[in-house]
Amino acid sequence: MHIDAPFELVLFGGLGDLAQRKLLPALYLLHRDGRLPAGRIYSTTRREISPEAFTDRVRTALRQYVAAEFLEESSWQSFSERLHCLTVDLSDDTQYELLASGLMAGDINRIFYLATGSDLYTNIARGLHNSGLILSQSKIVLEKPIGHDFASAQAINNAVAEYFSESQIYRIDHYLGKETVQNLMVLRFANSLFESQWNQKYIDHIQITISESLGVEKRAGFYDQVGAMRDMFQNHLLQLLCITAMEPPARLEPDSVRDEKVKVLKALKSITADTVSENVVRGQYDAGVSEGKPVPRYRDEPGVQPKSTTETFIAVKVEIDNWRWAGVPFYLRTGKRLADRACEIVVHFKAIPHSIFPMQHKSTMANKLIFRLQPDEGIRLMLCEKRVGPGMNVRPMNLSLNPANLKQTRVPEAYERLLFDALSGNATLFLRDDELLEAWRWVDPILQCWNDSEQRPEPYTSGSWGPAAATLLLAKDGRLWDENS
Repeated sequence: MHIDAPFELVLFGGLGDLAQRKLLPALYLLHRDGRLPAGRIYSTTRREISPEAFTDRVRTALRQYVAAEFLEESSWQSFSERLHCLTVDLSDDTQYELLASGLMAGDINRIFYLATGSDLYTNIARGLHNSGLILSQSKIVLEKPIGHDFASAQAINNAVAEYFSESQIYRIDHYLGKETVQNLMVLRFANSLFESQWNQKYIDHIQITISESLGVEKRAGFYDQVGAMRDMFQNHLLQLLCITAMEPPARLEPDSVRDEKVKVLKALKSITADTVSENVVRGQYDAGVSEGKPVPRYRDEPGVQPKSTTETFIAVKVEIDNWRWAGVPFYLRTGKRLADRACEIVVHFKAIPHSIFPMQHKSTMANKLIFRLQPDEGIRLMLCEKRVGPGMNVRPMNLSLNPANLKQTRVPEAYERLLFDALSGNATLFLRDDELLEAWRWVDPILQCWNDSEQRPEPYTSGSWGPAAATLLLAKDGRLWDENS
């Protein structure tokens, strides 16, 4: 399919938080940069809204979420001409006929983007089928989390697969669209210097952190039913683990890449009821200070159940049972109301076996490769160098691996890349059905153990780095979290 072919994008949940905060700004930036082919963008809403009020809502969102330097009146005017709003009750099968009458005729490059809860996915797929909207060029994009456990994810997969072929289904994880994640693949697979060292002989351990300083904000109703494991760990963190740990694919093609990611998920050492307490830390934020302001505990947030046992923090020690990673632990954590907003992959190389330099603590001088995904994307390599002056004093130094012009170049948002890939039919950075199910298969026993034990998450102070048990998770292995990298 040519990317210059006309398209239609139907955004279900078009006035929701995700659409306003991420999707519509990404589509505007693609349009502004001349990368969006001719076509129309439809947003569906349950409540009727006038065209003027709808475009005002979108413009307000762009002003809030797009940097002012990229908001141009001429670009907005031409972009707004693409926008259309359709009133559809997604739970009513008969209303999809109204949707069909509002779209262009013919088999064109049509994307159905489901920015809704996954409980509606089956209804939407059936409604699209019954109204004759699924044709050979149609695609459906599914947002995470897909289901709430293995059984529900499998049921959604099977239901959507009744109407769409696997090649038409795009399961999105926006972290895979980040520039630095793609650069990780290039750094590994285009440089023998790194790939030759990417194994248990040279790497001590790997840490992956996604931390948020915000609380649940306006998502309390959703989040209290989901928690950190389903919202962040089962998808984002495990996907970053797969990209970091996978074997080199035979070719840079969708199924070749996804085959290798599935192998990683299948090789994960199971965490059972007997080993959960040793390998998993679960927390819930208490009152504290965040960004200089006092904030309430999670259970006092509007929309949260007063006795909620939903986790807002999780840290897990993960092991991969294969030759490349035998004996190398991966420490994964994510949480809300933490000390800082960040997303990093930190590769800790093994320390030198013996230091010939005096007064050096070898564990603090070990090399590290740091991939920072947010807020400022970039890659740094921590090496050792001689301190200027007399003697042979050694100190750590950071070598930036970012392009020299990175500061002058606008780094595309992850959703820009993924929306463009969906339009052009490139599924490399999207999840395949077996990939989704293997992730749930590994996570399910942990969720079941929590459900059976009814043990409360460990409280931690807002503005800290999580529960004390998370520090102990690494300390018992003689390691520490990277919190100032």
